[in-house]
Amino acid sequence: MAQANRLRELDLLRFLAALGVLLFHFTGFAGKGPWPESAAETFPGMDQVTRYGYLGVDLFFMISGFVILMSAWGRGLGSFGVSRVVRLMPAYWVAVLFGVFVYQVFGLGQGTVARMIPNLTMLQAGVGVGNIDSVFWTLWVELHFYMLIAGLVAIGLTYRTCVIFMASWMFLGLFANEADNKLLQVMLIPTWNMYFIAGMALYLIYRAGPSLLLWGFVAVTWLLSLHWGAWRVEASPAWSRGEEPVVAAVITVLFIVMILVATGRLSWLRWRGLTVLGALTYPLYLTHAQLALPLLDAVYPGLNRWAALAVLTAASLLLAYAIYRLVEVPGTAWMRPRLLASLDRLRADPLPTVPPPRREPVPAEPEPARAAAP
Repeated sequence: MAQANRLRELDLLRFLAALGVLLFHFTGFAGKGPWPESAAETFPGMDQVTRYGYLGVDLFFMISGFVILMSAWGRGLGSFGVSRVVRLMPAYWVAVLFGVFVYQVFGLGQGTVARMIPNLTMLQAGVGVGNIDSVFWTLWVELHFYMLIAGLVAIGLTYRTCVIFMASWMFLGLFANEADNKLLQVMLIPTWNMYFIAGMALYLIYRAGPSLLLWGFVAVTWLLSLHWGAWRVEASPAWSRGEEPVVAAVITVLFIVMILVATGRLSWLRWRGLTVLGALTYPLYLTHAQLALPLLDAVYPGLNRWAALAVLTAASLLLAYAIYRLVEVPGTAWMRPRLLASLDRLRADPLPTVPPPRREPVPAEPEPARAAAP
């Protein structure tokens, strides 16, 4: 995406989503976390708001549906794959190794060596290995979406194929849920796919203009997202402290904000600093929870809870900026041309078919002399 056409409002929304998840972990989470007591007990009152910070993940998925479709448009399958690898992997590798470091040095977290190897592939959920950091589960959901979009790119990305894809994914996901088919549920992620489909529909509105059909997709995905949001309150121990009406209100606000983006109502947000905030989002999301474990042990209770929270937040932002500048920027510059060169070699087929070796004819054995006729 060209810098001149960059939607900086999405950079801001991504950063706010990551900040919401950070505040959820640091001040709103009722389970075991970095504080001696739970974060919700450490920050009573504040947790009444930040307990809903986990819904930043819902916003992430909707933005992903919008942005991934935008980045895939006009690209071939190989180019799309390269764009995803160079975007995801450098910071992710650092986050995995950082989690291993925290575990090996401080004995905190889940960064065992046994988990490290499959986690480095980002495919650990597929082989039944736990995540080094709990937030990594969202990357596995994202990978499901990427594989489905890759199939769409291979077929041919057009307005028509996108609409067919969105309708098919929606209904097949519902059928998989109705049939309780584990394989199809894993492939089609029916508890999350509505956000991705909503983001795709909103991108089509942004690119091609609104239509009743696209608004229909947005409306249906919003209603079904309300259902799954309430379902998660009941089904997930981590999110069970939320009130269903509040969850529904927050999800509705997320949809309204994304509608404003798609219709250009937030185009006035053009501050260049928002691009930097967007760049911090991914490493901030990946590393804040691991960083908090040893850092909080060092500063708390020597500092009061508010000062300790300020130190945790500032340190998380500084680490995210360091990863962006020292890892993501050079890592992308190094990986992208080499992966694209690999695609060129693939298209050129550098290993031509080798003809089978020529065999020399074997001389026929002489026929035995015929006996003289009597």
